[in-house]
Amino acid sequence: TARRNTLVDGLQSIGIKCERPSGAFYLAVSLPVEDATAFSEWMVSKFEFDGETLCVAPLKGFYHTPGLGKNEIRMAYVLEQDILERCVKILAAALEAWKSR
Repeated sequence: TARRNTLVDGLQSIGIKCERPSGAFYLAVSLPVEDATAFSEWMVSKFEFDGETLCVAPLKGFYHTPGLGKNEIRMAYVLEQDILERCVKILAAALEAWKSR
């Protein structure tokens, strides 16, 4: 639960609303982007923050209903808390860079 709380609290601290799951080891996260697939691909191919980037799974393919999950990603919280805190910083920087590209 400490890792879950680290990620949820971190995301909320950068303005991303997400539910605190009670049994999973990942979060479904709505991002302030129109296309999470394009954003995710851009992050791993063109973005870096202090020599690092972040790999996330777009959620569009997890839904059967067309249009659902278009702005959502899946983030696992299986890493140590300090790494999860770094992931939140990288995501925040990526979202800022995405807006101003």
